[in-house]
Amino acid sequence: MWIVKLALRRPYTFAVLALAILIAGAASYKQTPKDIFPEINIPVLSIIWTYNGLSAEEFEKQITVYSEFALSANVNDIQRMESQTIDGVGIIKIYFQPGANIERGLAQATAVSQAILRRMPPGVQPPIILRFAADSVPIIQMSLSSDTLSEAELYTYGIFRIRQQLATINGLTLPAPFGGKVRQIMVDLDPAKLQAKGLSARDVNNALTAQNLTLPSGTAKIGDTQYAVRMNNSPRVLDALNDIPLKVDQGVVTYVRDVAHVHDGFEVQPNIVRANGKRAVLLQIIKNGHSSTLDIINAVKAKLPEMQAAAPKGLKIDLLFDQSLFVQAALDGVVKEGVIAALLTATFILLFLGSWRSTLIVAISIPLSVLSSMSLLSLMGYSLNVMTLGGLALAIGVLVDEATITIENIHRHSEMGQKLRTAILEGSREIAVPALVSALAISIVFVPVVFLVGPAKYLFTPLALAVVFAILSSYALSRTLVPVLVKFILRNETHEQTSGNSANWFMRFQQGFARGFEALRTRYLHLLRWALVNRGVVFVLFLILVGSAFIALPWVGQDFFPSVDAGQFRLHVRAATGTRIEKTEQVFSAVEDEIRRTVGQENIGLILDNFGIVSEKYSLAFGDNATIGQHDGEILVSLKHDRSRTTPEYVATLRQNLHAKFPELTFFFQPADIVSQILNFGLPAPINVKVAGYNHDANFALAQELRERISKIPGAVDVYVHQSLDAPTLDLNVDRTLLAKIGINQREVANDILVSLSSSSQVTPNFWVDYAYGIPFLIAVQTPPRVVNNLNELMNTPVSTSVDGTKATQAQLLNNLATVSRGRAPSVVNHYNIQPQFDIFANVQGRDLGAVAREVDKVVAEFQKKLAPGNSISVHGQ
Repeated sequence: MWIVKLALRRPYTFAVLALAILIAGAASYKQTPKDIFPEINIPVLSIIWTYNGLSAEEFEKQITVYSEFALSANVNDIQRMESQTIDGVGIIKIYFQPGANIERGLAQATAVSQAILRRMPPGVQPPIILRFAADSVPIIQMSLSSDTLSEAELYTYGIFRIRQQLATINGLTLPAPFGGKVRQIMVDLDPAKLQAKGLSARDVNNALTAQNLTLPSGTAKIGDTQYAVRMNNSPRVLDALNDIPLKVDQGVVTYVRDVAHVHDGFEVQPNIVRANGKRAVLLQIIKNGHSSTLDIINAVKAKLPEMQAAAPKGLKIDLLFDQSLFVQAALDGVVKEGVIAALLTATFILLFLGSWRSTLIVAISIPLSVLSSMSLLSLMGYSLNVMTLGGLALAIGVLVDEATITIENIHRHSEMGQKLRTAILEGSREIAVPALVSALAISIVFVPVVFLVGPAKYLFTPLALAVVFAILSSYALSRTLVPVLVKFILRNETHEQTSGNSANWFMRFQQGFARGFEALRTRYLHLLRWALVNRGVVFVLFLILVGSAFIALPWVGQDFFPSVDAGQFRLHVRAATGTRIEKTEQVFSAVEDEIRRTVGQENIGLILDNFGIVSEKYSLAFGDNATIGQHDGEILVSLKHDRSRTTPEYVATLRQNLHAKFPELTFFFQPADIVSQILNFGLPAPINVKVAGYNHDANFALAQELRERISKIPGAVDVYVHQSLDAPTLDLNVDRTLLAKIGINQREVANDILVSLSSSSQVTPNFWVDYAYGIPFLIAVQTPPRVVNNLNELMNTPVSTSVDGTKATQAQLLNNLATVSRGRAPSVVNHYNIQPQFDIFANVQGRDLGAVAREVDKVVAEFQKKLAPGNSISVHGQ
C-alpha cells in the first residue's frame, strides 16, 4: 500500500522511471546479440595433432593414444574424452564436468601437450588447442571463383588476404579455406635421373636444407660506418634453387636441375570444392562467443564491396547459404506473434472494459514489462533468440492480468461513488496480496528449469527468466505506474452517451457486446449451479477427460525441437574406401546429375560440393568431422523459395533414387540448417550409438549387426557405421640383413620413401620467402604423384647408400631391398574414454525422434547382453 501512496505523491518520479525503462529496453534491443538459440556453454576442448603421411592406424598408436593417456592424467574435471584419427590427423575432444574451469583445463592441456612432444615421432609439431562450442556452426559461407585465376591463386588470396580483411569483425571465427590448392615451392623429383646419378630423394632434400637457409649474419663496423651484413642464404629468385649443387663426382658437379625441377606449384590436392560444378575456394564463417549472428553477417556484407574492389581482376566473391535470413525470419516470426497477441489482448480489454483510456493504460504497461525483462536479460549476458522472445510472447497473456485487474477494481470503487484517489488506493490495496500470490505462483512454475542439466539448461533457462522477469516487472508496474496513469488518464473519463458520432456507434457496439457477455455469464452460472449439485457426475466426466489424455499420450510425438524447412539439404556421399580424389570428383558429378534430375533444375538455387580432407587441419576443429578421407564428402543444396515441394519430400525421394542408382555408394543426410546443426551438438545425426572396448574385431562385427537391427526400426533411416576397416594398403617389407650388407639402415630407406611419397615438409620443413607477398612458403621435395602411377614405379624408387652427398655414391632401387604385398587397414579410428569405439549413426524420417529413440534403446539393451566384459554400448545424440 505504501508504494501506491508514494507513486501518487511522486508521480513524475515514476513517469521518468517508465521513460528510463523505455530507453533502456530500446537500447538493449539494439545492442543485445541476436541469434537463433541462447549460447550453449558446454565446456569442451579440441586438441588437433597433425603428422602428414602417417596412416590412421599408426597415428592412433603413435600419437593419439599416448596423448589421451597424458591428458587424462593431467587435466582436471574430465567428464569424458572422445577422439577421431584419420590419415595424418588426430582430433581429441575433452568434455568437462558442468561448472568446470575451462580456462584451467585449457592451460593444463596445453602444458601436457608440450611436455609429451619428446615422446612423439620426429618432426611432430605442437597440437592446436581451442574451445569447441555447440553453436560454432557456419552462419554464412564465402565462395571465391574465377575464370582466369588458378586454384592455387584463389587459395592463396583467400588465406592471406580475405581472412585478414575479415579478421577485424567482432565475434567471427574463420577457419582455413576449403578447396583450392595450397601454394608450395615444389621440387619435382625424377626417379630415373636420380638413379642414374646415384642419388635419392633424401640427398636432394639434405642439399636444399643445408644450402637454403634463414640465418642472420650480423653487422660489421668499418671506419665510421656500421654495415648490416647480408648473405645469399636464400635466393630471392625462385629459379636459383635449381642451381644448388648436390654432389661432385670426379670434378663433375651435379645440380638440383639435373635430377629435379624446382617451380612455384602447390601441394598434392587433398580437398576439392565445387560450386554448381565449377572449382572454387570456400571460406566458412563461424560465430564465436556472445556475438550476434546477425551483426556478424551484416558486417561481412558491408565489407564485401570493399573486398571485391581490392580483389585481383577476374576474382568473384559470392556469399552462400546465408543463415541470417533464417535467423531473422525466426525472430521476426516470434515478434509478430507477440504483437498479434498484444493486439488481441488490447482488443478484448477494450470490449470488456468499454474504455479506451483503460485500454491505453494496459497497452502502456505491457510493453514496459516486456522491455524491462529484455533489459534484465541483456544485463545478465543473454541474447535475443527464439527462446527468450518466445518466453516474452508467452508472458503477454499473463502480463495483462496485473494491470487489468488493478484498473477494473479501481473502476468498481469509482462506480461506487468514491473519489478517484480513494478508489485508486482502495482498489490497489484489495488486490495487492492476491496479485502478488498470483505472480509468484506463475513464476514458481519455472523453478524446475534451474535443475536442468546439459543442453536443455542453456535452451530453457533464458525462456524461464524472460517470463519471470516480465511477470514480476508487470506486478511492480501495476503497483506504481498504473495508479499514476489512472490518476491522470481516467481523471476526466465520462460514460455519457452522445448521438451521431463514431464514439456513440462504438458505445452501442460495446453495450451490445456487454449484453451478450452477461447472457453468457448467466448461462455459465446456471451450469456452475448444476455442477455443484451433481458433483459425482462432474467428477466422472473429469476422470474420463484426464484418462483420455493419458490414452492419447503414446501417439503424441517427442522431439527436441520442431522440424524446420530451411530450404536446404546436406547430402553426404561416401565412395569405396581408398578411392582417389580425382575419381571421387567423377562420382560427385554423377550424384549431382541425379539430384538435378530428381529435384528439377528449376527448383535448385545452388549445389556446393566439398569432398576430401581440408589442407589446414585447424579447420577440422569445427563441424561434425563426418568426412574421413578423399573418398568422402558432402553436397549442400540450396532450394529456391518457389519450389513445388517441401525439403523433406525431396529428401525422401532422393533417399530412394540414390540408393537404387548407386548401390555401391553410402549416402546419408546431415543437418543443413543452423537449428539442426546446433541441436545435434557436433554429431552428424540425432541418434548415435557407441560400441566401445578393446575387442576390436568382435566389436566391429557387433556394430555391423547392430546397424542391421536399427535400420529395420520404422522411421530409422540413413543408418551406417562411421568407421571402416578396408582402406587399401601397400605393405613394404624391407630386408634389414640386406641393408646391413650394403651399409645402410631402415631409417635411411624410410626417409627416402617419406620424402619421395609424402614430401619433405613434415619432418624437415624448409621455406622460401616470396618478397612480393612477404610470406614464406614451404619447399616440398617430392616425386610427383603422376610419376608413381603403378606398382613398378613405386618399387623403382631410388634409395641412396651414401652418408655424405659430396662423395661418389651409388643408389639401390627399392625393388632390390624390399617386397610388397597388398593389405587392408582402418581408414578412421575413434576412441571413447581411450577405448576404441565404433559409431552407428541414424536419422529419423516419418516418425518422431522420441519414438525411434525408445526402440533404439530396446535394441541396444538386447545387444548389451552379447558384450564381452570390459566393452560397452551407449546411446548419445538428441
